[in-house]
Amino acid sequence: MKVDGGVGLDLHAVGDQAKELESMGYSGLMTAETAHDPFLPLLVAAQNTEKVELMTSIAVAFARSPMTLANVSHDLNAFSKGRFVLGLGSQIRPHITKRFSMPWSSPAARMREFIMAMRAIWSCWHNGEPLEFTGEFYTHTLMTPFFTPANTSYGAPKVFLAAVGPMMTEVAGETADGMIAHAFTTEKYLRETTLPALQRGFDKGQKTPAERAAFEISYPLFVVTGATEEDMRIAHQAACKQVAFYGSTPAYKPVLDSIGMGELQGELNTLSKQGRWDEMGLLITDDMLKEFAVIGEPDSIADQIKTRYGDIVQRTSAAYANVPKENRTRIIEELAAV
Repeated sequence: MKVDGGVGLDLHAVGDQAKELESMGYSGLMTAETAHDPFLPLLVAAQNTEKVELMTSIAVAFARSPMTLANVSHDLNAFSKGRFVLGLGSQIRPHITKRFSMPWSSPAARMREFIMAMRAIWSCWHNGEPLEFTGEFYTHTLMTPFFTPANTSYGAPKVFLAAVGPMMTEVAGETADGMIAHAFTTEKYLRETTLPALQRGFDKGQKTPAERAAFEISYPLFVVTGATEEDMRIAHQAACKQVAFYGSTPAYKPVLDSIGMGELQGELNTLSKQGRWDEMGLLITDDMLKEFAVIGEPDSIADQIKTRYGDIVQRTSAAYANVPKENRTRIIEELAAV
């Protein structure tokens, strides 16, 4: 099982962070698209590492066109000698239309076409195929040698797609090389909703047994641990608040339904609109938190992850910020043996 770690978006600090995480045995380094661009830090990380994969988790697809993402992804993959993974997400309608001023409609269908358009562009660049992609949302039919990259030795990058609902998960199975599960996911939801949807996507995409076997599920699960009782208390409180925050989102109600807690979504949503964030966290009971999080002393974490997710998850990206470096290294080594 691969273990990925996040690097910050401060370009001055990324190089040292990347070196340290690679030396600890991490398999991949991840950035998120929040207050800064997610791609530039990975360029710095690529300069300062040799083996780790470099992944956006996530870059907002609908804020861009397939051509712009195909271009920056190609460049990062070529520069890192084949180590880049384009992790995509759809974001939600208000951000796409009001923050990015871009169109929004039929997110699963649009995402399917978005990834297929990028693959058509890469096939043109890497395989010399004519660019003749015409879809409902995107059209790419013009490519001249002047605009075709020449550094094609490392091919197209892998594409991972963030998904929660069955429709987007099917798109991941059909068109992507991996899926980024949401942290707000239960083991039961993964097994009973996510895996069947991926299988339907594999079938739609007519993926070969080898392609299915190579498909990776990345799961940024919650981990509640710490070196001291106070660290444990702080981690527990933070996890409860985060679970409550995600649980207030109407689109995530099916995840709560998977553990019989769907009625809590409305209450959390009401409190969120009133800005009562601390009260929301108090509604997450210990039993409920156990559905979302691995909880225990640092030395128990790897075994718990292996027991619960070892047969379905190929990558994890839990945060261990309050765990001593030697404990984190041990967790990475133990998970690598799965």
